[in-house]
Amino acid sequence: MTRIFHVSDVHFGTEDRAALDWFAETVRAEQPDLVLLTGDLTAAARRSEFAAASAWLDTLGVPIRIEPGNHDLPVYSPFMRLFDPYARMRRMYARFHKPLDLPGVTLVSLKTTARVQLRRNWSLGRVGRDALARTLRALRGHDPDTLAIVACHHPLVEAGTRTRGGTHGGVGAIAALAQAGAHAVCTGHAHDPFDRLWTDGKYSVRMIGAGTLSERVRDTPPSFNELRIVDRQLTVTVRTAG
Repeated sequence: MTRIFHVSDVHFGTEDRAALDWFAETVRAEQPDLVLLTGDLTAAARRSEFAAASAWLDTLGVPIRIEPGNHDLPVYSPFMRLFDPYARMRRMYARFHKPLDLPGVTLVSLKTTARVQLRRNWSLGRVGRDALARTLRALRGHDPDTLAIVACHHPLVEAGTRTRGGTHGGVGAIAALAQAGAHAVCTGHAHDPFDRLWTDGKYSVRMIGAGTLSERVRDTPPSFNELRIVDRQLTVTVRTAG
């Protein structure tokens, strides 16, 4: 059995310290095979927020995989946003986004963030052609005896949560991922957990969203998802604080 603790939207800068402590204690006690953090490590991509996130991740003591969220691109530095928006995330990647060997699981990334968009709300997701092509190449080369999980920040299609989706290119992306053999897409952004099946009648893929460990809760208390994979079968349990 492989266990993954899927967490998202910790938002250092507006973090819930009690929720973070609860999660860290649970990780140290139960020792999952991986902590998967699907974006929004920070509130505004400040250096101090990334430093706090890094220090907290260091305390967990298990393998960690991170993905970028829209809040991890500079909010208050337009020059950096335009010319090097992932500079601070790259430093985090060097420590917390390394190749993994998880028994029975293939984990691949899909970038859904963008430095600029031709719409007013830049917090929404966007799947670019090159980003999708990289993910599809990784999926098509995965071991067919493993469960293929795609990790990204934004839900690719609407998931019925209070926070709406609106990911540009999301419908085409999820269809392509399903056709390429993805079993599940793990995301954040909504701040509420969900587990839904997307299908076009021929192909299907599970959409799994994690809640938040920040003060910015929606309809669910601070929470994370526990994923268990046994013989390519995936079960998901939402675990809430308190």
